[in-house]
Amino acid sequence: MTLPARKEPAASKRLTVKQYLALTTRGVLAEEDRVELLEGVVVAMAPRTARHDAAVNHVFRALLRAVGSRATLRCQSSLVLPPASVPEPDVVMAVGDDHAYDHAHPTDALLVVEVAESSLPQDRLTKAAIYAARGVQDYWIVNLRDDTVEIRRRPDRRGRRYRRVTTARRGDTIDLAAFTDVRIEVDSLLPDR
Repeated sequence: MTLPARKEPAASKRLTVKQYLALTTRGVLAEEDRVELLEGVVVAMAPRTARHDAAVNHVFRALLRAVGSRATLRCQSSLVLPPASVPEPDVVMAVGDDHAYDHAHPTDALLVVEVAESSLPQDRLTKAAIYAARGVQDYWIVNLRDDTVEIRRRPDRRGRRYRRVTTARRGDTIDLAAFTDVRIEVDSLLPDR
């Protein structure tokens, strides 16, 4: 006897950005819930460690010193990427000033930075594909496991990948794709060993 093929339930239950944002409005999700929407799936975010939080702080401060008011920096805030993703990157550099986002989340980014330890596979695979598909020109992963910064550039939107991936180590500097006159020391991004 042949059994009928099973339907794929996950594919039919994927959420859109609008549906996901409505979950908070309706009280299904609380603002303090540590989740994000990745390709239509509500995903629990990795727990934060002291080292992770220190790295996020270092990244935010280094970028703020480097770009000042030339762009808006947001820390652990939503980035709305229709149709089906609302990641919460550790740091986002967006166009415009802070008031541009008083009533809406950014929908594009000049730079996205994820600080990764336990989330490293997700940041390298799922999030890199999402950011590349949206054309984010500069995506950095502050890799706490290897004490490096992985830099992804030249997004291939159709292929959902980055064509150029390099690694910067302590002692190196990284230029910003959006502001080529700005250079960031890798040591300023990483917490002490």
